[in-house]
Amino acid sequence: MRYIALLRGINVGRKNRIKMADLINIFESMGFKDVKTYLQSGNVIFNHDSIDTVKTARDIEKNITQTFGFEVNLIIRNEDELENIINGNPFIKESNIEIDKLHVTFLQERPETEIIQNLDINKDINEKFEVIDKEVYLYCPNGYARTKLTNNVFEKKLKTKATTRNWKTTNKLLQISKNK
Repeated sequence: MRYIALLRGINVGRKNRIKMADLINIFESMGFKDVKTYLQSGNVIFNHDSIDTVKTARDIEKNITQTFGFEVNLIIRNEDELENIINGNPFIKESNIEIDKLHVTFLQERPETEIIQNLDINKDINEKFEVIDKEVYLYCPNGYARTKLTNNVFEKKLKTKATTRNWKTTNKLLQISKNK
């Protein structure tokens, strides 16, 4: 099966630097096949026969910590899940939506229903977000760099780890995954 690993917090600024060739080597040393990366920010596509994604993510995190000396959070989705995430974006067909202002925050775990129902996040007037399953769909018309809808906010409010990708990257990861 084809999987997509989303690492949070590598190659941003000057800290937590990992060359993509080194990241590929880690995945290949763990027995994953057809390993590819996209961009320098920790997007890895790989094959594996049978996988417990939570355990595998923890094993990869541990291997990265041992190899590079710093901790990262990693979230895994399979190809079908990623396709469903893309097809399930509630904002994509709305009028006046700028596609380049869409993002997806991938959550490590599905938040409890009560937490989602009581979610109170201060956002700008035109910003939108919706939590569906283990994703938060974002529309940030002023840009992600200016939003208050950050990974840290969602992690704190939803009580789980998170990492965000823009809409272009999310779609490109699926494209790469399908072009085995």
